[in-house]
Amino acid sequence: MNKRRVLKAAAVAALAQLAPGWAAAQAFPTKSTVTIVVGFAAGGAADAAARVIGKKLGENLGVTVVIDNRPGAGGNIAHQFVAKGPADGATLLFGSVGPLTVAPHLMKLGYDPVKDLAPITMAVNFPNVLVVHAGLKIRTLAEFIDYAKKNPGKLDYASTGPGSASHLAGEMLDHMAKVETVHIPYKGGAPAMQDLLGGRVASYYSTYSTAQPHIESGALVPLASTGPKRLAALPNVPTIAESGYPGYSATNWYAFLASSRLPKPMLERWNLELVKVLKSPEVVTELNRHGMPPQPGTREDLAREIERETATWGQVIRERKIVLQ
Repeated sequence: MNKRRVLKAAAVAALAQLAPGWAAAQAFPTKSTVTIVVGFAAGGAADAAARVIGKKLGENLGVTVVIDNRPGAGGNIAHQFVAKGPADGATLLFGSVGPLTVAPHLMKLGYDPVKDLAPITMAVNFPNVLVVHAGLKIRTLAEFIDYAKKNPGKLDYASTGPGSASHLAGEMLDHMAKVETVHIPYKGGAPAMQDLLGGRVASYYSTYSTAQPHIESGALVPLASTGPKRLAALPNVPTIAESGYPGYSATNWYAFLASSRLPKPMLERWNLELVKVLKSPEVVTELNRHGMPPQPGTREDLAREIERETATWGQVIRERKIVLQ
């Protein structure tokens, strides 16, 4: 092979290595505004996390990032909006575990979470914390369960909507503890917390960021966290699993997705940009402050997590014989 052919072969090989990034750059949207659709009301954990991430994303890309809150139906309204809306490449979904892995088992949806939505990256993954109104005079999970057993159908708990992580966390504990508590759905963490503080509901499987100031003020009592290990911010509060219910684990998470009609290079570019944001020191610090550690990853990582949790929650729903009215 002569020198010219060697150089040509080297150039072709170099272009082949650059092709995925080049294609992604060519496919990336050029709009001056990017919209992040959130399925819960402003003021809750999902809204807070989306705003932290969106601010840095806007700075990195030199665009305006708009947070579009579309609460209702446990987040499904927002998910359907992105799944069936215009595939413009500038609309991202801040998806959540409920609509993506729980709702398909509970209700007829106007969209298919797997076929109509394309995974981009996990954003944050964290446990909830079971908190009760201080006026209940309940201080431990054992006392909570004992009260539920002595007062069947009278102890209630708030959630961010039917089929949400906070809803299923309660169903799982009811199943393992053999008690019956009453589920009260809301359109997001902020209105759920408002009613809990007002004494209109007894308990709530809350995100730590939403409950934190009220735990510190003494208005709420944290009984247990829902993940496999204790919350770093609440080291003295046990997990439900270590409180007598081994195997219990119900984490909450938010992730970025988009319309599946977007070309793969554009989805890959969004993964690149969002992972960069989620790894930036200021975003890591701020999300950890809210009790929501970032967990950026590949598109394939998120797809596998959705598949795994869909199977897990499907089993819980079948065992509990959960039917939404």
